[in-house]
Amino acid sequence: MVLIVSAVFPPEPVVSAKLSFDLASELSLTHEVTVISPRPTRPYGFDFKSTDLKHTFRHEILESYTCAQSNNFGRLRESYSFGRAASRYIIENHERIHVIYLNTWPLFAQFYVIRKAKDYNIPVVVHVQDIYPESLTKKIPLWGSIIKGSLLQMDKYVLNYSTAIVAISENMGAYLIKTRGLNNSKVSIIPNWQNEALFIRQEGEFDPSRRNSEPFTFMYFGNIGPVAGVGLLIKAFSNICLENCRLVIAGSGSMKAFAIKKAQKNHEVRIEFWDVPEGKEAEVQSMADVLLLPLKKGNSFSSVPSKLPAYMFSAKPILASLDLGSDTARVITNSGCGWLVKPEHEEELGSMMKLVFSLDKQKLKEMGIKGRIYALENFSKQKNLQRLVQIISQTISVCHAEKEN
Repeated sequence: MVLIVSAVFPPEPVVSAKLSFDLASELSLTHEVTVISPRPTRPYGFDFKSTDLKHTFRHEILESYTCAQSNNFGRLRESYSFGRAASRYIIENHERIHVIYLNTWPLFAQFYVIRKAKDYNIPVVVHVQDIYPESLTKKIPLWGSIIKGSLLQMDKYVLNYSTAIVAISENMGAYLIKTRGLNNSKVSIIPNWQNEALFIRQEGEFDPSRRNSEPFTFMYFGNIGPVAGVGLLIKAFSNICLENCRLVIAGSGSMKAFAIKKAQKNHEVRIEFWDVPEGKEAEVQSMADVLLLPLKKGNSFSSVPSKLPAYMFSAKPILASLDLGSDTARVITNSGCGWLVKPEHEEELGSMMKLVFSLDKQKLKEMGIKGRIYALENFSKQKNLQRLVQIISQTISVCHAEKEN
């Protein structure tokens, strides 16, 4: 049996949930697959209506503490609780498990799964979505400096005892190899994917005449959380006061109520907040002229935001405010699909919004198409899912051969 330990899973509309679902669906064609996950909570404020997802694998929701709101200590408790629940599941089912795919909360959930897998000599493929404890200690600098050493040792234990590691960007992979003392051959780079077919197929269903009757639209789409920098967008847009132009913030998250209050103080500009029904991502993004990607300083070096591939598959140009030496900045530059400004630089972002607003619509369309072409080569579900399946299948084969010998 392939055991998939996933921190999030559909109906949660977040990228990691979809990755685990895609992987489970593909592996179940040739293997027995079981997914374990907590009850759905992400993003905060999302309406989790009961959905009957058709699938060919087993899915079990484990009883564990959850913390949907942005709270560092609550999130650590959540990781600990799910890790212990997953550990108990492995104890009860270890004789049936041939390999574990681990896409869960750092650091405690990863640690408890790895430790128990080591006890039973079960190979583990770890999917690293963000670098911890570094990401955590940036958020709580005082406490972070105290606990960083012990948490770093925990992450080294997780990665060194794993069988294979999947990182989502070149910078992340190189950083993990250097700071965790990993063997290069152990680390594979597979960017997170989006299902390109959803964007391209649905595009023909949209009525293009809608865009002609709407104002020029800058849009942020995704989780409205503490790292996203939505407040910067509101401030920059409010200062430039462009006619026949709006800022749309689409999605949900722990900082949405705060963002709405901030926007309500600026009556002279048009700022709208949209809810996004499940499965309507492509349709909503089709209403944008330019998609916005803000990240607070230091937060784009450790990971690539999951919205980047979705933005690019929507064939819309991207205006990003983030670390200029990051993988995300490199993708935007190499593809020619957008513009970059320094992170948390309100005036520079506002000036770039003005410039982008003045550009010819055909120029914007050409830049968006460049982004889609690049995404098809690098962020395709069809390509990257098969690469991940191959790593897991090879891990099973190698470990099986070693046991026979």
